[in-house]
Amino acid sequence: MTIEASNFTRNTVPPVRGFLHQPAQPAAGLVLTHGAGGNCNMPVLVALAEAFAEQGVAVLRCDLPFRQLRPHGPPRGSGADDRAGLRQAIAALRQIVPGKTFVGGQSYGGRQATMLVAEEHDLANGLLILSYPLHPPGKPAQLRTQHLPKITAPALFVQGDKDPFASPAEMEAAVKLIPAATSLLIIENAGHDLGFRRAASHQETVKKIVSAFRQRFLAG
Repeated sequence: MTIEASNFTRNTVPPVRGFLHQPAQPAAGLVLTHGAGGNCNMPVLVALAEAFAEQGVAVLRCDLPFRQLRPHGPPRGSGADDRAGLRQAIAALRQIVPGKTFVGGQSYGGRQATMLVAEEHDLANGLLILSYPLHPPGKPAQLRTQHLPKITAPALFVQGDKDPFASPAEMEAAVKLIPAATSLLIIENAGHDLGFRRAASHQETVKKIVSAFRQRFLAG
């Protein structure tokens, strides 16, 4: 079921705002957030949350603080407030769902999740990162990899093979910087949106991501 999550952490700064997809007996919890141009209602997040819930994983898809302040426009500053928002979302989900808790997101949100887990090693049991923005399009020298060697949690990265923010080869090199167990799932014929602008491709992509997540984090 899906319910409002905005009141889970009253009187906290920043607040948690989003939606909880909660199965009857969740095996784990997952916080998912959005990219710089979106919000928690991005189609990829909604589709994944629904699919994970059907597989017994509770998902809190949440708006980052910058999106709570402004309905449109990119984030500003260092992202510290957005990482604080993710920290609050993880704490909120832990209050509701027992067991392991994972965190991740699409593009900017995924990058903030990796930075947060690199700073706080015991915060989450693993990462699910969609369309990591390894570098700005057309600027492959401006790599966003400085914090990756500090990540000690296992991770699953999902990347389109036509993503201008990172080629498969670039992502393969980047994930090798992470000392923890890490997997890379390449989605064929997909760009930064993982193909979610083409309705026919959604179901198969979601199945692949959920299956890879279960194999990486929940098998056994």
